[in-house]
Amino acid sequence: MKNLEIKYLGLTLNNPIVVGSSGLTAHIEQLVELEKAGAGAVVLKSIFEEQIAGEAYAMRYYTDSPDAADYLGQYTQMHRLDEHLRLIRQAKARCSMPIIASLNCVSAGQWTAFAQKMEEAGADALELNVFLLPLDRDSNTEAIEQAYFDTVASVCRTVSIPVSVKIGSNFTNIPHIIQELYFRGARGVVLFNRFFEPDIDVENMQMTAAPAFSDPSELRRVLRWLAIASCRVDTLDYAATTGIHSGPDAVKALLAGARTVQICSAVYQQGNGVIAQLKEYLCRWMTEHTFDRVEDLVGRMNYGRVIDPLAYERTQFMRHFAEREE
Repeated sequence: MKNLEIKYLGLTLNNPIVVGSSGLTAHIEQLVELEKAGAGAVVLKSIFEEQIAGEAYAMRYYTDSPDAADYLGQYTQMHRLDEHLRLIRQAKARCSMPIIASLNCVSAGQWTAFAQKMEEAGADALELNVFLLPLDRDSNTEAIEQAYFDTVASVCRTVSIPVSVKIGSNFTNIPHIIQELYFRGARGVVLFNRFFEPDIDVENMQMTAAPAFSDPSELRRVLRWLAIASCRVDTLDYAATTGIHSGPDAVKALLAGARTVQICSAVYQQGNGVIAQLKEYLCRWMTEHTFDRVEDLVGRMNYGRVIDPLAYERTQFMRHFAEREE
């Protein structure tokens, strides 16, 4: 029997397949079923600052009294937080797999208190889902990045449980960002966040949403930076997400440097059974390639260990198309 046990953020997972933050991880019965299906861990559905703030602000319209408006706003905020804390406590009582709480942060100050409460409720780790949309043309790159660093540093100073940070792929220098997050206390990073994307309905001239589910082709962007960053900044743990739909996808991510792979769209589209399929493929692949422990796969083909590291650096198609024209 192959050993699929893996260490991630100092936690011991019985396998590297993690169900990512989504509606799939929003209710206790779903979490119980995911563990039965074989998940190594789950990341709970994020608690969103903007959503809570919007609901709290909307409550102010139900009264003309400033004091009552403040009370209703605070009650709404705390009620939403209490629901999330209850889910953490229920999950810790009924599940043996690690439970990772998730925060969708916009501002640093208020969220330190939320993070502390999640730790007190029993969360094993915390994943920060941080994204600032740069709309102000006068804000430079340094100021935007500093806002990320300040948020992560404030949370890491507040809690003692390990913190990972889920980032997007649009930073100018991803290894630098990851290194700075490590300096602020992060124990891990998740590559990459997949954001809501707008689209345009040209027939009705209306704004709409792009497809919500990821596509396997999106994994290629993740592999490049997993391989490079896990070599350049090897002081923290990496998780891969976006585009992992099959066993080969999971193996690729592990070889590139991920210690865990987060799946979401695959579960929505294929059901909980996809977890067992990924694990079965992983065991079969390890047997065929004489690996006894999944730990031994991690990073075996990252930037520092492949014969031709330039393959990860190549960004242009000139050579590819030149060869096809010959």
